[in-house]
Amino acid sequence: QVQLVESGGGLVQPGGSLRLSCAASGFTLDYYAIVWFRQAPGKEREGVSCISSSEGNTYYVDSVKGRFTISRDNTKNTVYLQMNSLKPEDAGVYYCNVYYWNKDYWGQGTQVTVYS
Repeated sequence: QVQLVESGGGLVQPGGSLRLSCAASGFTLDYYAIVWFRQAPGKEREGVSCISSSEGNTYYVDSVKGRFTISRDNTKNTVYLQMNSLKPEDAGVYYCNVYYWNKDYWGQGTQVTVYS
């Protein structure tokens, strides 16, 4: 059974940092691309960052380049999103996603709040 569980969200001031985790089970994470999405209130869900399978190539939306880093620990079957220099516009619910055997799987999300 494929499952993704996000954690690590919280309250942070602008300029602060958080590290999100996406723990995967039911499949070998190394073989699949994992994508982090976020959704702010009243806005559509947007892709933030992706790490490819095997070689682990990384991709970022322009708004987070230089501030966010995606990584993968295959021994823990977990993907991380290190978020630095957080801005109010980074706030929202963050989800990880995998497209596995022609189906999208999502975690329950983790809330990130950036406040002054």
